[in-house]
Amino acid sequence: MSWQPGFSRNDVEIITRKTVYRGFFKVSDLQIRHACFAGGNITVQRELLHRGDAVCVLLFDPVMNAVVLIEQFRVGAVDKSLSPWLLELVAGMVEPGETAQDVARREAIEEAGAIIKDLIPITRYSPSVGGCDEYVDLFCARIDAAGMGGLYGLDTEGEDIKVHVIPLSDAADLVARGVIDNAGTIIALQWLQLNIDKVQQAWA
Repeated sequence: MSWQPGFSRNDVEIITRKTVYRGFFKVSDLQIRHACFAGGNITVQRELLHRGDAVCVLLFDPVMNAVVLIEQFRVGAVDKSLSPWLLELVAGMVEPGETAQDVARREAIEEAGAIIKDLIPITRYSPSVGGCDEYVDLFCARIDAAGMGGLYGLDTEGEDIKVHVIPLSDAADLVARGVIDNAGTIIALQWLQLNIDKVQQAWA
């Protein structure tokens, strides 16, 4: 028997919602009443970070059996990782009127100079649902990585990006050794390892 949640959105009441910060991101303070497993309900106070939804895309060249990852500075890793310059997927925020596929194609050009030929959806997930409303659409994209590399990014967005073409086996090893330590990249690379035969057949 497959799992189903015991409650729905109808079992949650937002009593108050106040914006307490508005900058690059927005933060709300919420008072919430929700149902409890043992019966009755509980009232809690929570802060919620509004990031907007995002798209991450693993650029894969099935001929070279290589992936394209980007290296850039990440403020959230300053006090957490060995280096705050991380190897990541191409990614971007969903703007009004855009589909997730639109974002994947736009960001592939802006951040890596890559033209996407095909897209396979991998999954949709929340990176930190305990306090953030962001959801991420994750894709694998077929590209031609021949001659790729160099520096990219938009000055207007403060981006400073270096593009790397890496054999899939080497990228998998970086995940296994904990060198790649960001969620989207780990999920996408492990998905590709599990599905490499189907992906290669589809894109042969």
